[in-house]
Amino acid sequence: MSVLQEEDYLPLSGIQHFAFCRRQWALIHLERQWAENLRTTEGDLLHRRAHDETQTESRGDLLIVRGLRVVSHRLRVQGVCDVVEFRQDSAGVPLAGYEGKWLPYPVEYKRGSPKPDDVDALQLCAQAMCLEEMLLCPIPEGSLFYGEPRRRTRVPLDDELRQRVEALISEMRSLYARGRTPRATPKKGCAACSLKDLCLPRLAKTLSPSAYLNAHLPEKEDAP
Repeated sequence: MSVLQEEDYLPLSGIQHFAFCRRQWALIHLERQWAENLRTTEGDLLHRRAHDETQTESRGDLLIVRGLRVVSHRLRVQGVCDVVEFRQDSAGVPLAGYEGKWLPYPVEYKRGSPKPDDVDALQLCAQAMCLEEMLLCPIPEGSLFYGEPRRRTRVPLDDELRQRVEALISEMRSLYARGRTPRATPKKGCAACSLKDLCLPRLAKTLSPSAYLNAHLPEKEDAP
C-alpha cells in the first residue's frame, strides 16, 4: 500500500465511513472493496438526483447548486456537496455571473431516517469547512435531508463538531499512511453493513489460527 503523498487528498465521503467503523473505511478506501445492498442502492439513487449538475436553479434570492465540487487544501480533503443553497445576503460573498452577495448553506441528502449518532453531521460539517476555505465566509449551520421522513434536520456547525472533524481526518491520514486494515470489532451496526460478507465480523470472535489448529488436530503420541 502506497503512503499518502503531499499532493493526495482524502475523499470527504470517507469521513462518514470512518466515524461509523474504521474497518469499513479501510476496506473501502485502502483495499478498494465495495458491495451493494438495498440501503446503498437507495442511497445511491438519492444522491444521483441530488448531484444532477444540470439542475442548478435560481428562484429570486435563492440559488440552488447541485453536485458542487469542494476542496480544503489545509485539511487535504476533497469531495462533492449534494446541494448548496446560496441566499442573497449583504453578509455573503460575490458569485461569478450573479449580482449581489450570497451566503452558502450546504444540504446533505441521506436515505432512511435520522440516525442516533452524528456520523452524517460530521460529513456535513467537513463539507462546510471546505466551502468556508474556498469562499472565505463563515457557515454556521447546514441541513441533513432524510429520504423517509422527507424533511430536513438542522445541524449547528459548532466548534466541537469542527474539532471532531479535524481529529477524524488526522486519524484517517495516519491510518492511510500505515496502509493497514484494522481488525473487526463486532457491533450492532454490522448486520446492516453492506460489507459484512467481506468484513466477516463474526470471525473476530473465533479462535486464532494457531488455537484452532491446536484444538482440532489429533494429539501426537508419545514416542516409545
